[in-house]
Order: sequence, then C-alpha cells, then structure tokens
Amino acid sequence: MKENKKKIQVTLLFLGFSLIFFTYFFYPEIKKKKIQIKIENTKPLKIEADQVNVFEDVSYEGLYNIINPFTIKSENAYILDEDTNIVYMKKMHVTIYMDNGSVVNIKSDKGSYNKISYDCYFVNNVRATDGETLVYADNLDLLASNDLASIYNNVVINNEKSSLRADKVDYNFEQKNYQISMYGDEKIKIKLIE
Repeated sequence: MKENKKKIQVTLLFLGFSLIFFTYFFYPEIKKKKIQIKIENTKPLKIEADQVNVFEDVSYEGLYNIINPFTIKSENAYILDEDTNIVYMKKMHVTIYMDNGSVVNIKSDKGSYNKISYDCYFVNNVRATDGETLVYADNLDLLASNDLASIYNNVVINNEKSSLRADKVDYNFEQKNYQISMYGDEKIKIKLIE
C-alpha cells in the first residue's frame, strides 16, 4: 500500500516539475513564434551592387495570430542591402484565411513586406476582397504590428448594401471599427442600398 502511494507521489511530483519546466521554458518560446514564416519557390536571378538579391516567383507562408494562415506571393522581388528585413515585390498577392472561414485576397502592382513586423504595404492598383466586399485604392497598408489596415488615395469600397468613396479609411481589427476621412473639405460619399 505504501509503495503505491510513493509511486503516485513520485508521479505527481514529476508531473508538477514537468508543468513548471514547460511553463517557464517552452511557453515563452511558443508565444514569441506567433507567426511562422516559410519561404518557398524562390529562384535567385542576379546580384547587383545596390541589391542583395533578386528573386522570381516568391512565396511566403505563415500564421498570423496563431490561427490565421497566410500566403504572400510575388512574380518578382528584391531585398536592398540597407535593410534585409524588407522584401520589395512586383505583382504582390496576399491571401489570409480568417478564423471565421472567410478568405481575404489583396493584390497590387507593387508592394513591400517586412519579415520582422509582418507589415505589408501595397502600392498602385490595389484590389482587395473578402468575397462580399470589394476594395479599390492606390495604397493599402496592412499593419500586423498595430492590428490596423489603412486604405488611402482614391478609395472605393463596394458591397451589396453600400458603396463608399473616400480619401482614407482606417480599420482597427482589435476594436472592429472604421475611421473614414477626406483630405480636404470634401464630403465623404456613401450610398446605402436597401
């Protein structure tokens, strides 16, 4: 009987130490790695004096907030010598798989991706959709570091129930609210369809 109690106590003690070890050594590492990045299909093209590397058919994959997988693709990309954490892209396409089942696609002629902060900057001919809403603009900044999307310059947003034209629209993912503004004294144009 005493031998069984000793085995149970040793097992519980081992389990307790294991939990403490896991909590203080492994959990902080897991928390740091909220987003995992995987680079695929990169083919170096050339190396120039002002560029570290130029790539063709670039594809990054990772997880945003642990539960939202994403991919970033580009026909051509390059990394400058001054900051190797920024990837400059042509024909940039980002796909984010949201936890509610929707898929967000954002495309632009040019853009950049920060490998450290996971921020994406889209420039020229920006088109974004979640399957229901279409967004067109000259610029879109998807700031993972601030949980913010900033859409600006010639913004047009359309869905079945409404249409919006503005100079700038900021969406805060944490607070789930929009801030819509115009640069001058012009009024924001919103059309609601019932």
